[in-house]
Amino acid sequence: MKKNKQKEVTISEASEFFDKHDIFELDDIREVTDIKFNLQKKKYIGLDMKLFRKIQNKAKRLHKSEDLLIEEWLIEKVS
Repeated sequence: MKKNKQKEVTISEASEFFDKHDIFELDDIREVTDIKFNLQKKKYIGLDMKLFRKIQNKAKRLHKSEDLLIEEWLIEKVS
């Protein structure tokens, strides 16, 4: 029996895939009934692009997302 391997994809990757494919082309589609969401309100702020590029470079060196790095810094500052 063939084992079904599922790969996690980003919203961007899924969007790109379905821009090129139709859902009805897929044979093994099944309804998902056990979706769980953990939504949190967020506030987005503007940053100077030079500063953001520095943050991007630092995050890349640390193998973290920019959001995670900024959040860690802010938590450290306000704690």
